[in-house]
Amino acid sequence: MAYPKRQIGFTLLEVLIAFIVLTVGLLGTVALQAKAKQASYDSVQRAAALALANDIVQRIRSNDSPTLVNDYKVNFSSESKAGSISSCLSNLCNASQLALYDIEEWKKAIKAKERTGALANASVCIDPSSPGANEINLQVVVSWEGRQQMTQSDTNKAISCGSSKNRRMVVIDTYINVRNG
Repeated sequence: MAYPKRQIGFTLLEVLIAFIVLTVGLLGTVALQAKAKQASYDSVQRAAALALANDIVQRIRSNDSPTLVNDYKVNFSSESKAGSISSCLSNLCNASQLALYDIEEWKKAIKAKERTGALANASVCIDPSSPGANEINLQVVVSWEGRQQMTQSDTNKAISCGSSKNRRMVVIDTYINVRNG
Protein backbone atom coordinates (compact mmCIF):
# COMPACT_ATOMS: atom_id res chain seq x y z
CA MET A 1 0.00 0.00 0.00
CA ALA A 2 1.36 3.44 -0.93
CA TYR A 3 1.29 6.24 1.59
CA PRO A 4 0.76 9.83 0.44
CA LYS A 5 3.58 12.31 0.93
CA ARG A 6 3.38 14.14 4.21
CA GLN A 7 3.14 17.90 4.11
CA ILE A 8 5.37 19.20 6.83
CA GLY A 9 4.65 22.66 8.32
CA PHE A 10 1.17 23.07 6.84
CA THR A 11 -0.54 23.25 10.27
CA LEU A 12 1.96 25.85 11.43
CA LEU A 13 1.08 28.03 8.43
CA GLU A 14 -2.64 27.74 9.23
CA VAL A 15 -1.98 28.78 12.82
CA LEU A 16 0.02 31.82 11.69
CA ILE A 17 -2.74 32.94 9.29
CA ALA A 18 -5.38 32.46 12.01
CA PHE A 19 -3.23 34.49 14.40
CA ILE A 20 -2.95 37.37 11.89
CA VAL A 21 -6.73 37.35 11.29
CA LEU A 22 -7.37 37.34 15.05
CA THR A 23 -4.89 40.21 15.59
CA VAL A 24 -6.55 42.37 12.90
CA GLY A 25 -9.95 41.68 14.47
CA LEU A 26 -8.76 42.62 17.95
CA LEU A 27 -7.15 45.83 16.68
CA GLY A 28 -10.44 46.73 15.00
CA THR A 29 -12.29 46.09 18.26
CA VAL A 30 -9.86 48.32 20.19
CA ALA A 31 -10.25 51.11 17.60
CA LEU A 32 -14.04 50.81 17.80
CA GLN A 33 -13.88 51.02 21.61
CA ALA A 34 -11.72 54.17 21.42
CA LYS A 35 -14.19 55.81 19.00
CA ALA A 36 -17.09 54.89 21.29
CA LYS A 37 -15.29 56.45 24.26
CA GLN A 38 -14.71 59.68 22.29
CA ALA A 39 -18.36 59.82 21.27
CA SER A 40 -19.39 59.23 24.88
CA TYR A 41 -17.15 62.07 26.07
CA ASP A 42 -18.55 64.43 23.40
CA SER A 43 -22.04 63.42 24.45
CA VAL A 44 -21.34 64.24 28.12
CA GLN A 45 -19.97 67.66 27.11
CA ARG A 46 -22.98 68.45 24.92
CA ALA A 47 -25.42 67.33 27.64
CA ALA A 48 -23.66 69.53 30.23
CA ALA A 49 -23.72 72.55 27.89
CA LEU A 50 -27.38 72.00 27.08
CA ALA A 51 -28.28 71.69 30.77
CA LEU A 52 -26.46 74.96 31.52
CA ALA A 53 -28.11 76.76 28.58
CA ASN A 54 -31.57 75.53 29.62
CA ASP A 55 -30.92 76.65 33.21
CA ILE A 56 -29.99 80.11 31.92
CA VAL A 57 -33.13 80.37 29.81
CA GLN A 58 -35.42 79.20 32.62
CA ARG A 59 -33.89 81.59 35.17
CA ILE A 60 -34.26 84.50 32.75
CA ARG A 61 -37.88 83.51 32.04
CA SER A 62 -38.63 83.54 35.77
CA ASN A 63 -37.11 87.04 36.12
CA ASP A 64 -38.93 88.59 33.16
CA SER A 65 -38.58 92.23 34.19
CA PRO A 66 -38.49 95.21 31.80
CA THR A 67 -34.77 95.64 32.65
CA LEU A 68 -34.01 92.10 31.45
CA VAL A 69 -32.19 93.27 28.31
CA ASN A 70 -29.69 95.33 30.32
CA ASP A 71 -29.41 92.98 33.31
CA TYR A 72 -28.65 89.76 31.42
CA LYS A 73 -26.57 90.97 28.44
CA VAL A 74 -23.29 89.37 29.55
CA ASN A 75 -20.40 87.26 28.29
CA PHE A 76 -18.27 85.24 30.68
CA SER A 77 -15.99 82.25 30.64
CA SER A 78 -14.65 79.60 32.96
CA GLU A 79 -11.76 82.01 33.59
CA SER A 80 -14.15 84.65 35.03
CA LYS A 81 -13.98 85.12 38.77
CA ALA A 82 -17.21 84.64 40.66
CA GLY A 83 -17.95 87.50 43.04
CA SER A 84 -19.64 87.45 46.40
CA ILE A 85 -23.27 88.37 45.82
CA SER A 86 -25.82 87.94 48.58
CA SER A 87 -28.09 84.99 48.05
CA CYS A 88 -31.53 85.65 46.65
CA LEU A 89 -32.72 82.33 48.06
CA SER A 90 -33.02 83.60 51.61
CA ASN A 91 -33.11 87.38 50.97
CA LEU A 92 -35.61 89.51 49.11
CA CYS A 93 -34.05 90.74 45.85
CA ASN A 94 -35.25 93.03 43.09
CA ALA A 95 -34.98 92.01 39.41
CA SER A 96 -31.48 93.48 38.91
CA GLN A 97 -30.12 91.85 42.08
CA LEU A 98 -31.62 88.52 41.02
CA ALA A 99 -29.93 88.89 37.61
CA LEU A 100 -26.55 89.47 39.29
CA TYR A 101 -27.13 86.46 41.53
CA ASP A 102 -28.05 84.30 38.51
CA ILE A 103 -24.90 85.35 36.63
CA GLU A 104 -22.70 84.50 39.63
CA GLU A 105 -24.37 81.09 39.95
CA TRP A 106 -23.70 80.38 36.25
CA LYS A 107 -20.04 81.33 36.68
CA LYS A 108 -19.82 78.82 39.53
CA ALA A 109 -21.64 76.21 37.43
CA ILE A 110 -19.22 76.35 34.49
CA LYS A 111 -16.27 76.21 36.88
CA ALA A 112 -17.75 73.07 38.47
CA LYS A 113 -18.39 71.52 35.06
CA GLU A 114 -14.83 72.33 34.00
CA ARG A 115 -13.41 70.62 37.10
CA THR A 116 -15.33 67.46 36.26
CA GLY A 117 -14.10 67.48 32.68
CA ALA A 118 -17.53 68.18 31.25
CA LEU A 119 -16.78 71.57 29.65
CA ALA A 120 -13.20 72.57 28.87
CA ASN A 121 -12.53 76.32 28.45
CA ALA A 122 -16.23 77.14 28.49
CA SER A 123 -17.66 80.51 27.40
CA VAL A 124 -21.23 81.72 27.84
CA CYS A 125 -22.72 84.57 25.82
CA ILE A 126 -26.20 85.81 26.67
CA ASP A 127 -27.71 88.26 24.18
CA PRO A 128 -31.23 89.52 24.90
CA SER A 129 -32.70 92.10 22.52
CA SER A 130 -36.03 93.89 22.51
CA PRO A 131 -37.76 94.19 19.13
CA GLY A 132 -40.84 95.79 20.72
CA ALA A 133 -42.63 96.58 23.95
CA ASN A 134 -42.72 93.60 26.32
CA GLU A 135 -40.98 91.36 23.76
CA ILE A 136 -37.52 89.88 24.25
CA ASN A 137 -35.58 87.78 21.77
CA LEU A 138 -33.01 85.79 23.69
CA GLN A 139 -29.94 83.98 22.37
CA VAL A 140 -27.86 81.88 24.75
CA VAL A 141 -24.59 80.42 23.43
CA VAL A 142 -22.51 77.98 25.45
CA SER A 143 -19.22 77.09 23.77
CA TRP A 144 -16.36 74.88 24.88
CA GLU A 145 -13.21 73.32 23.53
CA GLY A 146 -13.54 69.85 22.05
CA ARG A 147 -10.74 67.31 21.97
CA GLN A 148 -10.64 66.91 18.20
CA GLN A 149 -10.27 69.56 15.54
CA MET A 150 -13.33 70.12 13.41
CA THR A 151 -14.21 72.40 10.54
CA GLN A 152 -16.61 75.17 11.53
CA SER A 153 -19.51 75.96 9.22
CA ASP A 154 -20.04 79.55 8.07
CA THR A 155 -23.01 79.82 10.45
CA ASN A 156 -20.85 78.72 13.39
CA LYS A 157 -18.02 81.06 12.38
CA ALA A 158 -20.48 83.97 12.51
CA ILE A 159 -21.10 83.35 16.23
CA SER A 160 -18.35 85.04 18.20
CA CYS A 161 -18.73 83.26 21.54
CA GLY A 162 -15.57 81.35 22.44
CA SER A 163 -12.29 81.44 20.59
CA SER A 164 -11.01 77.92 20.06
CA LYS A 165 -10.53 76.33 16.67
CA ASN A 166 -11.85 73.11 18.24
CA ARG A 167 -14.93 74.96 19.45
CA ARG A 168 -18.15 73.14 20.09
CA MET A 169 -21.29 75.04 20.97
CA VAL A 170 -24.93 74.88 21.91
CA VAL A 171 -27.12 77.78 20.78
CA ILE A 172 -30.62 78.37 22.11
CA ASP A 173 -32.76 81.06 20.47
CA THR A 174 -36.03 81.75 22.26
CA TYR A 175 -38.68 84.39 22.85
CA ILE A 176 -39.80 85.84 26.18
CA ASN A 177 -42.95 87.84 26.74
CA VAL A 178 -42.36 90.26 29.63
CA ARG A 179 -45.35 90.20 32.00
CA ASN A 180 -43.95 92.60 34.60
CA GLY A 181 -44.01 95.62 32.30
